[in-house]
Amino acid sequence: MGWFDNIQSPKLKKSKKSPHNMPAGLWKKCSSCGEILNLDRLEKNHNVCPYCDFHYRLSASDRLQLLLDDGKLEVFKNMPESLDPLKFEDKKNYSERLKETQKKTGLKDSVVAGIGKINGQSVSMAIMDFSFMGGSMGVACGEVIAMTMDQALKEKIPCIVVSCSGGARMQEGILSLMQMGKTSASRKKLRDSKIPYISVLTDPTTGGCAASFAMLGDINIAEPNALIGFAGPRVIEQSIRQKLPEGFQRSEFLRDHGFVDRVSHRLKLKNELSFFIKMFSSKK
Repeated sequence: MGWFDNIQSPKLKKSKKSPHNMPAGLWKKCSSCGEILNLDRLEKNHNVCPYCDFHYRLSASDRLQLLLDDGKLEVFKNMPESLDPLKFEDKKNYSERLKETQKKTGLKDSVVAGIGKINGQSVSMAIMDFSFMGGSMGVACGEVIAMTMDQALKEKIPCIVVSCSGGARMQEGILSLMQMGKTSASRKKLRDSKIPYISVLTDPTTGGCAASFAMLGDINIAEPNALIGFAGPRVIEQSIRQKLPEGFQRSEFLRDHGFVDRVSHRLKLKNELSFFIKMFSSKK
């Protein structure tokens, strides 16, 4: 067994300590191009990578700062809040999950809505926030979006909805799916009264939201490379057993195939919205 005695234990490489005393939480790696980003610089650039223009998701509050004059929104009063009509339970009770998410995000639900101004022009606006249960549309969310459209109709001002959602909220079952019809009915009232409705599609806009109000704008504007569609690409590939085209269900692909009117860079979005508001107003 002499050969066994000659075997040496492997030498483990010691991890090298960084020569720089770099504080944690100030940098991140871009998930698109791999560049190392300074978080302060990224935030000042509205969460757009300065190297490859990759658009990270924005919270509803950050979106307000980006689009509205002085970031001010006069929030609607007496907005409905999500309940637990089905007493749904998976790993935990839906009512408990709602309370935890509300506490974590500081939001009452997945949408913020009210009256604001874009370059001095009044608009009725709803903005969805993905951080609240994946931006899912429950009964309260659908009611708020319909309220946003109804308020635009009442005050004769344009309506803008910024979508960022994984679809209908499964914990509310068929009740959440009914919001597809409710929001579409409110949207038809705007069309009949010739009130402009602009839909802004961000990453992601999927499921019941994409199948209803999100794709019904007079103008559908998408952010670059946003995932937009009803079902995800993997689900579709497994269903039809075919390889999907490159870029399928992304903003640019949908624009080229007539489902989206424009793909607009986030830093230009406010001026784009202002342009279309003026264009619709001049046609009255």
